[in-house]
Amino acid sequence: MRTGSLRLRLLAGTLAWMLLAIVLVGWGLRGLFQDHVTQQLQAQLVMQLDHLSASVDWVAPGHVTISPMAADPRLAQPLSGLYWQIDRLGAAPQAGVARSRSLWDQVLRLPDAPASYPAGGYSVLPLQDAQGHALLAVARTLQLPEDDAPLLRLVVAGDKALLAEPLQRFTRMLLIALGLLALGLALAVAVQLQLALRPLQLLRARLAAVRSGAAGQLEGSFPQELQPLVNEFNHVLRENADMVQRARTQAGNLAHAVHTPLSILANAAAQERSPLALLVQEQVASARRQVDYHLARARAAAAVRATGLRTPVLPPLRALLRTMQRLHAERHLAFELAPQAQDGAFRGEEQDLYELLGNLIDNAGKSARQRVLVDVQCIQGQLCFTVDDDGPGIPEEEREHMFERGVQLDEQRPGSGLGLDIVRALAETYGGSVQALASPLGGARLRLCLPMAADA
Repeated sequence: MRTGSLRLRLLAGTLAWMLLAIVLVGWGLRGLFQDHVTQQLQAQLVMQLDHLSASVDWVAPGHVTISPMAADPRLAQPLSGLYWQIDRLGAAPQAGVARSRSLWDQVLRLPDAPASYPAGGYSVLPLQDAQGHALLAVARTLQLPEDDAPLLRLVVAGDKALLAEPLQRFTRMLLIALGLLALGLALAVAVQLQLALRPLQLLRARLAAVRSGAAGQLEGSFPQELQPLVNEFNHVLRENADMVQRARTQAGNLAHAVHTPLSILANAAAQERSPLALLVQEQVASARRQVDYHLARARAAAAVRATGLRTPVLPPLRALLRTMQRLHAERHLAFELAPQAQDGAFRGEEQDLYELLGNLIDNAGKSARQRVLVDVQCIQGQLCFTVDDDGPGIPEEEREHMFERGVQLDEQRPGSGLGLDIVRALAETYGGSVQALASPLGGARLRLCLPMAADA
């Protein structure tokens, strides 16, 4: 996919937004789960705080005792990460008058107790132990009913590292799930784009068929978003075909209108032998060549702009060889098609192909002694025709001169209606070329290359 590819743009944009959404969702879900496990830890701490509150007793003189309670075993394990501590407040404050075995020889450093606690009878404190580990703690004050009992503060704390293991496990599962989701969505987007852009591939194939001449219009069923474009393009194709047809008709009408008076002048001049009659005959012949030249170029220019032109080459070529065989029957010439001749299609008008090949074969027939051989090969997107004869050949220094305007190989015989200069102009109008070479048969070889229509 190239940088300017519509598929790449849609895929990149969709994947970018999809990945951004997945990252945001993953970040949000992880945050929600972290809040959830934090709330769970806090709830466990509050439960332990309630158990501790119910187990505290004051024994004179000035001792705090803890009756047996259903406590977490970690409270008895040194530095387990779960702790409780009781501080005495009031006139003679003392930190850690009682504490869990898990604190070992440590005392939690607590901030000053607030004057009152929020609803629920406890507050949440962020603390640190002696090793610098972050703790989550819940605390409340407790006034025992004994007369000499001081105000006590009860604290239960848990290491936040207790949250790490479930959070890591959840994060790992979340990454796997979101990765699979991203992969599935990416595949779904790729398939969706393939299905969504398939009508464009069909449209491209139909356009290629029109360009190659296999179809005259865009055919097939297209989505409603593309159908207006297809209709407009078909309308343009119809107008283009009508324009070419009008140009062809006008060219034919002009040729008929001009050739009729020229024929009358030529016939009238042929009945006399005066210098004026010879001059008229010469100028009429020149006018005919000029008319044929410009009409052929105008018709070819219109055909080049047209789309969908496709003319198979072998049927016209065989027809021309049969025609030339009859035309030169008195000389007993053999007009042959090479056995290795390849089939193909010319991207142009059938009439122009007849005139181009007809003129070359006719000129070869005028020079040949016994044989004219015609071949056609498909070479690098072009149809290359070679017309060989076994005549005297053409000197190398005259091979370019023979295609100039007004130069004819044989003034005594009528040609196919076009001069070699018109053949070159017509071939160049189509984007082709024509040149004269030496023939393996001993005479001349005329090589004509024309654009080849794409395969249907």
